[in-house]
Amino acid sequence: MTALRPKFVTFDCYGTLTWFKPGETAAELMADRVPAARMQAFLTDFMWYRYDEVLGAWQPYVDVLKNSLERTCKKHGVAFREADGQAIYDAVPTWGPHPDVAAPLARVGQRYPLVVLSNAADEQILRNVELLQAPFHKVYTAQQAQAYKPRMQAFEYMFDMLGCAPEEVLHVSSSLRYDLIPAHALRIGQRLYVNRGYEVSVPSFGYHETTDIEGLARLLGC
Repeated sequence: MTALRPKFVTFDCYGTLTWFKPGETAAELMADRVPAARMQAFLTDFMWYRYDEVLGAWQPYVDVLKNSLERTCKKHGVAFREADGQAIYDAVPTWGPHPDVAAPLARVGQRYPLVVLSNAADEQILRNVELLQAPFHKVYTAQQAQAYKPRMQAFEYMFDMLGCAPEEVLHVSSSLRYDLIPAHALRIGQRLYVNRGYEVSVPSFGYHETTDIEGLARLLGC
């Protein structure tokens, strides 16, 4: 378990390290229009529309949120307010890390260069990374790559900027659909699934698995 020696440890940020809360925020904003009995279905659809919005050409992240919320409102027959999408976008930089993150991440950062590859706007991500309290080597965004994960272009941008091959990377994420499936397709050297309960584990994609960032530290012998 301590044989891994990646050149870089790369991370998805939102959900994996940062406690990502668009659903909770949307639930508060939509409570006046979506009945409690239908809210979970609404939030599930909002999640899937966000995923659909990032599969095409790059667009600003604020538009990803507004468009996906508008499509969800249309599906559920409720009024869309553009200000709600903006409010979710504005809330993102205020979200801090999961409780298990700070200490083990700092230990890993003492031995390995840490890199973020995030589906974020430049103006959002630096505050989220600051709240992680770890020494990050580089922070890359979808805005810089002009592509969102799961598109391979986002990962390829990171490899080009780091000057490394996929085989030299350990990529860490709490999402199969956004990160670990494309990481498998790109033959990234090692992958770690941080199973926070967002998605069902599919071990056939060939990754290590943990439930917290302490598991990453153990994997690397930190």
